[in-house]
Amino acid sequence: MSIAEQFRQATENSKNLAERPSNENLLKMYALYKQATEGDVAGEKPVGFDFKAIAKYEAWQSVQGKSKEDAMQEYVTLINALQ
Repeated sequence: MSIAEQFRQATENSKNLAERPSNENLLKMYALYKQATEGDVAGEKPVGFDFKAIAKYEAWQSVQGKSKEDAMQEYVTLINALQ
């Protein structure tokens, strides 16, 4: 199975996890997913009191420069560990 197929399967599996992941893992999932599907973070960092948007932006920014394939592999590994 190719990494793209594994990633697609992990994306589906993430919707059916037995337990809700911790906020840290949710941010990691978000960042790796965005890096795998869109590449490096773009746009301005959110400001103000939208702490959720700021946390998501910073999480995505933390994986900046990682290849899409590496992000896919890390996402698959994380989802498999959460199952």
